[in-house]
Amino acid sequence: MRKWTGILFAFSVLLFPVPVRAQTVSDDQTPQPDKILHIDIDKYREQARNDFSPETGTSAYQLDEQAIANLPQGADTSFDKILQQAPGMAQDSYGQDHLRGEHADLQYRLNGILLPEGISGFGQTLDPHMMQSMTLLDGTLPAQYGYRTAGVVDIQTKGGFENGGTAEMNVGSYGTVQPSVTYGGTTGAADYFFSASHLSSDLGIESPTSSSDPIHDHTEQNKQFGYASFMLNPMQRVEAIAGNSISYFQIPNNPGQAPAFCDGSVCNFNSSQLNERQFESNQYGTIAWQGRSGGVDVQFAPYIRSSETHFRPDTEGDLIFNGVASDVMYKDLAIGLQNDNSWRLNGNHTLRGGFSFQNEHIEVDNTSQVFPNATPTVPATIIDNAQKDGQLYGFYLQDEWKITDALTLNYGARFDILNAFVNENQLSPRIGLVYKLDDRTTLHGGYARYFTPPPMELIGPSTVNAFANTSAAATNTQDDPVKAERSHTFDIGATHQLTDKIQFGVDGYYKIVHDLLDLGQFGSALVYTPFNYEHGRIYGAEFTASYTGKTVKSYANFAWSRAVGRNIVSAQFNFGPDELAYIANNDVHLDHDQTFTASAGVDYRVLPDASVSVDGIFGSGLRRGFANTEHLPWYTQFNASVTQDLHLLPKDKTQLRFTVVNLFDTAYQLRDGSGIGVGAPQWGPRRGFFVSVAQEF
Repeated sequence: MRKWTGILFAFSVLLFPVPVRAQTVSDDQTPQPDKILHIDIDKYREQARNDFSPETGTSAYQLDEQAIANLPQGADTSFDKILQQAPGMAQDSYGQDHLRGEHADLQYRLNGILLPEGISGFGQTLDPHMMQSMTLLDGTLPAQYGYRTAGVVDIQTKGGFENGGTAEMNVGSYGTVQPSVTYGGTTGAADYFFSASHLSSDLGIESPTSSSDPIHDHTEQNKQFGYASFMLNPMQRVEAIAGNSISYFQIPNNPGQAPAFCDGSVCNFNSSQLNERQFESNQYGTIAWQGRSGGVDVQFAPYIRSSETHFRPDTEGDLIFNGVASDVMYKDLAIGLQNDNSWRLNGNHTLRGGFSFQNEHIEVDNTSQVFPNATPTVPATIIDNAQKDGQLYGFYLQDEWKITDALTLNYGARFDILNAFVNENQLSPRIGLVYKLDDRTTLHGGYARYFTPPPMELIGPSTVNAFANTSAAATNTQDDPVKAERSHTFDIGATHQLTDKIQFGVDGYYKIVHDLLDLGQFGSALVYTPFNYEHGRIYGAEFTASYTGKTVKSYANFAWSRAVGRNIVSAQFNFGPDELAYIANNDVHLDHDQTFTASAGVDYRVLPDASVSVDGIFGSGLRRGFANTEHLPWYTQFNASVTQDLHLLPKDKTQLRFTVVNLFDTAYQLRDGSGIGVGAPQWGPRRGFFVSVAQEF
């Protein structure tokens, strides 16, 4: 009875707040309200993060604001390139990253609040200028993490504690012009921060050729982000987050392609003159309430995200080369509510639980020009539109048990429900252990059962029958529905602090998968389509090392991975009969499987106001060929920069940066247009030179 009385008292305090009490300052102290607010809100945010989001049993890799600034392009680095510095993250085309042999499957959170996924495209929704730190969690995730489970990218946004900002201009190769501005401040019991950036470049998407001058590859990208926090009283806080990203892309052209059809009397077309384009738009927001009393922490966070991708074809050119020209628009609106609760029962047990609900509405508008078999040179129009609502429900409960000072166990479970194109559910137990062997060595391990719904925003209408007897007809008509992936994951690892400056880490994982989810680009429109392998296995190991000195900071990561699947059991009409038959009886590499992946970087402060940075990535090559039986050649790319701080103004710093991307001008291919679900070739960027000026104010 006393237990429930305590809980009711705690919630009553949270729901009916006490008045704000002014902090007392002794006679020999000078009040500094901005500093007090800074400390209070900063501590509150960090404590709330720890209470709601334990990392017991996971592998955690963190980049703070300074680590991002030390990259050759600093905060002007695109978000996908920042992620590629993490262990086990393989680079792919179209801005994609693949962690531990999985196709994307990353979950993003802002200050611990879920950011619903948008429709995948070329653009990066998140702007590094707004990031205070980024933590990548993978391995066996605690029970509060569901849906996308290959890894959790938890971003802590900047606050307004500096009462100032930075204006920056970055210009360079490929006609790049990239201005950005950030500003934050405090007023009363509130702090706020916003950032805005624009990118104009003639290298928007990876080129289909090795040329350093891609054809028809211009992009315009705009991003805005805003954050505000208000302390209602010492135990309650309201936080608001809003973001916007709008991008325009030209689809780069591959010269010298051979026409395959005739549009009326026109049978020739110069493929370097194609004019395909894509528009992408993403908006997101949340208003979160957090409260604390008597060892109980509560958070309610409603959220919303709107996403749109529109592919516009070159109608005549696409018909002549592909026999189909599809104008495809995907729209997605996700509205949800996330609740997290934490109750510190005593010094040994912390109980956590919560729920989430999300409704997703998708619209697909697909208008295609095709050649009917009866009139092979006279195009006809096929309209294949659809819309659908789907729901995701998630519930979790777990206990963090501090068994001894050295051993901590986090155990629990979550229950997920999917009501969309298919109706499925699963109870997923989780268990994670952390053992502190000594002051320098920590071991971790765990087991997780995962339930991964297919990306509803990418599941379009069935096109099998609509395109029968045309130039876009499928080679087979089997189209079983895409299902949720179910898996068992095991993970074990260790970190060792060799000295105060040197740290090592090692981690191994093994995943057994049923209905393994993958994505492929099967049509002429650059939108991905999900499908399932009946069975799959993903396993590998990662090694990390870092050195943190006064003038030198460096890191190195190396990963080995294997990801295979067998027997395609959904969306089969996208595959040819020979490939389907082979995959039904053989384990095949997933198209994004890369055996070896590595990244490394060093920042050397040559003088108090000058530094040199170098980073690099290595890949043994993604898969290619019939049923992914081959792989592309290995590659490396190095980037370097020189940074000089100037003190032209009494209090505000000016920073100059000169950067070289792909220092050795290495020409390497990410995709060659072959493999399962690979639509076109793509090459990595050639050498580019960039200069940036940043002014604090």
